[in-house]
Amino acid sequence: MSGVGKGVSVASMGALLKARGLKVTAVKIDPYLNVDPGTLNPTEHGEVFVTKDGLETDQDIGNYERFLDEDLSRVNYMTSGSIFQTIINRERAMGYHGKTVEWVPDVPNEIISRIKTAANDADADVTLVEIGGTVGEYQNLLYLEACRMMHLESPKDVLLALVSYLPVPGNLGEMKTKPTQYAARSLNAAGLQPDFIICRSAFPIDEPRKRKLSISCNVAAEDVIAAPDVESIYAVPVKFEEEGVGDRIVSKLGLKAPKKDGKHWRDLIKNIKSSTKPIKIGVVGKYFSTGDFTLSDAYLSVLEAIKHAAWAIRRKPEIVWLNSEDFEKNPGTVATTLKKLDGIIIPGGFGARGIEGKLMAMKYAREHKLPYLGLCYGMQLGLIEIARDVLGWKDANTTEIDPNTSHPVIHLMDEQQKKMEDKNYGGTMRLGEYPCVLKKGSKARALYDLEIVRERHRHRYEANPEYRKEFEKVGVVFSGMSPDEKLAEIIELKNHSFFMASQFHPELTSRPFRPNPLFLGFAKAAAKR
Repeated sequence: MSGVGKGVSVASMGALLKARGLKVTAVKIDPYLNVDPGTLNPTEHGEVFVTKDGLETDQDIGNYERFLDEDLSRVNYMTSGSIFQTIINRERAMGYHGKTVEWVPDVPNEIISRIKTAANDADADVTLVEIGGTVGEYQNLLYLEACRMMHLESPKDVLLALVSYLPVPGNLGEMKTKPTQYAARSLNAAGLQPDFIICRSAFPIDEPRKRKLSISCNVAAEDVIAAPDVESIYAVPVKFEEEGVGDRIVSKLGLKAPKKDGKHWRDLIKNIKSSTKPIKIGVVGKYFSTGDFTLSDAYLSVLEAIKHAAWAIRRKPEIVWLNSEDFEKNPGTVATTLKKLDGIIIPGGFGARGIEGKLMAMKYAREHKLPYLGLCYGMQLGLIEIARDVLGWKDANTTEIDPNTSHPVIHLMDEQQKKMEDKNYGGTMRLGEYPCVLKKGSKARALYDLEIVRERHRHRYEANPEYRKEFEKVGVVFSGMSPDEKLAEIIELKNHSFFMASQFHPELTSRPFRPNPLFLGFAKAAAKR
């Protein structure tokens, strides 16, 4: 089923192989027809993760980067939409030389070609490939066919792991293996035999059920891997190592691994467990609700970046999800809610819904010296709040919401104007890594301890430079700028414990062993609180 942990399993296997001195890369395949997830609603699909070279991808690419501590690129991601688009464009350009283009083998061949490109570009010893979706559904059959063809071509070089959920029905209290047996049979029907079965469940799988799956699914008992729920996803590499996953992969692929060192992962888990003194961080957003449930995946990288920073200062992060629309319905709850927190973050987003509630939260943070970190839209709204409440421009706004405002403190970037007029939305924002020059003497410069940094962007609108001097008069410091000084990248407030915001997305470059400096500074300010 979706969300069962395929991405974390892939990332953890990669971490184990990298700890053995092997070069590793990872590829994510999404079977939907969107060319990329950039146009999908976050409550529909979760977070959009942006690579350094500017591709909008699935959140699993973020997990791969965090676990492997490697920057991945556009070659590491594909969707059915992008594959079909390539095939159709090639056919229109006579790239198939008049031959009939067929589902098989032409689509699987394009998939295989992309996997091999990612492997070659990384000069990888091992390339991990995650096929999104669920075994037995129609939309990923062509990816299973590609897997079958690769295995046929080079059987000693291709392994297949099935990640499957083993339920423990509350009324029975017994782990059930039948759904996993059925999933394995579905793979068999596609011409594939799993080499490993990763058994996701609330509890570790026991020996009797390992034996049952071994016999029923034609898998050695030692290749039935326990993958129970853990407090932190960063414990999964350690758990997999205890299950012998790394050694089994190396052995099955006939690789020579020069070393075996997972100490840094074990040390991280010890640090997480010993970080017991809490800091309470509120995330004020609007992409939480999916029916009666909370969807934290919409802000996955933000959540992970908070954890990385908190653990680095030996603090336990307690994250409180705050729906900005609730503040709009009940303004009196803003103060009573936020005064209990050590800091708030307003992450990226689009559109008018929930904006007034976010502005209320910012006003409280600014006036009460509550540590505040704004990300992308969080920076733009920070300037709007100051414009309205400090500069007195009551109609100040972004032209995204009010094109006719007399104080457009946030406006559309010049290169985006034509794209919006043509309704050219997909993959056309300012995307990927850009340089940012940090102002000497600023808090941002002190946090990064660098003059120039490179961070990742995803936006169409920017701070209007016409209002820069007016903001500076009331204590706003434009501490990070594009090299041509046209684009405001970081703002901070004088005489505040910590009020910073960035036009870029610092959460995308945060790693468990290297927290992003803005998040680290924010966590330290929250800890002082």
